[in-house]
Amino acid sequence: MTRDVGLAEELAQDALLAALEKWPSTGTPANPGAWLMAHAKKRAIDRFRRTKMLERKHAEIGHGLEQDQAVTPDPAEAMDDDVGDDLLRLMFTACHPLLSAEAQTALTLRLIGGLTTDEIARAFLTAESTIAQRIVRAKKTLSDSGISFELPRGEDRSRRLSSVLGVLYLIFNEGYSATAGEDLMRPALCEEAMRMGRILAELAPDEPEVHGLVALMEIQASRTPARTAADGSPILLPQQDRSRWSQLLIRRGLTSLSRSEALGRPGPYALQAAIAACHARARTAAETDWLKIAALYADLALINPSPVIELNRAMAVSMAHGPAAALSIVDAVAEAPSMKAYALLPAVRGDLLARLGRPLEARLAFETAAALTRNARERRVLLERAATVGAEAGF
Repeated sequence: MTRDVGLAEELAQDALLAALEKWPSTGTPANPGAWLMAHAKKRAIDRFRRTKMLERKHAEIGHGLEQDQAVTPDPAEAMDDDVGDDLLRLMFTACHPLLSAEAQTALTLRLIGGLTTDEIARAFLTAESTIAQRIVRAKKTLSDSGISFELPRGEDRSRRLSSVLGVLYLIFNEGYSATAGEDLMRPALCEEAMRMGRILAELAPDEPEVHGLVALMEIQASRTPARTAADGSPILLPQQDRSRWSQLLIRRGLTSLSRSEALGRPGPYALQAAIAACHARARTAAETDWLKIAALYADLALINPSPVIELNRAMAVSMAHGPAAALSIVDAVAEAPSMKAYALLPAVRGDLLARLGRPLEARLAFETAAALTRNARERRVLLERAATVGAEAGF
């Protein structure tokens, strides 16, 4: 309505602050969303009065103010919305083609996904300052363009689908492995990403990558109960109690994967889901089909090359063909600028070195990884690994 992303964000935050101040004493209104919208609109009108833009903006924002406060939404508006979910609708709106794909994703993650600039930087494997500048430039581009922000339809929505999938993927990843803090996971983010993914699967039933992403999230999330011990410390995949994996989520994920594969050649999300399915189908860690997983990672690297995929492929190669074959892949990946501060790289290298009987190098690699991660749970595990290989070698 304001045609200004920065102003809209400020007004939304102001409305939330007002709710935090008033609702504890007055009680939660019957329609909280309408209350927040009404407050934001009133503040917007005040702002436009001050900036001498009342005549045009008052008509746009003030129209229907009293109606917006009603408990029942406008039936005509509800019928016109075929998405049916506020967050998903906003994601499609924010992923505007005027912006680059990276800018769309960063801006949407910040404004709607709820991720901090630091968390987005970790997802892109780049500096926080770079992401901050990218978001600022995206806001300015949208504000300067004067475009209207409306729910896209038809071909316009299809063009934005890949960006929305990318946003959901990164939200899920942050939930599955938190950037920082005491907790290994943020399950609420995983649940929200899966919820919106399921809605997307109904909206775009013929898009294989939508089903591929849903399959990936469902299968990965199935491990949640087994990923941490009672004290919150991480349990690595080989040591997890697979009887605690959610069979319901695994069945859902495998069904979505089958739908994706039936619709055509697998894309990046479907291939990652197929890798996750290999783990889900193995009754024990020893039964895991590492040869197939290594082959799937090779296919993934061909269509979506990245240092992270190469690092994951190295882990699979180490299990299928031995640590020596994998170490050369890891060392080659280490030259990529985005890997310099990526904690998983020295962690993988430490594991390979330990298996190759090079404990001193392994200990140093684990200590490097511990210094790079900002997740307290991960840091403790890495330091324990460093101490263990050191003790085994007598130093």
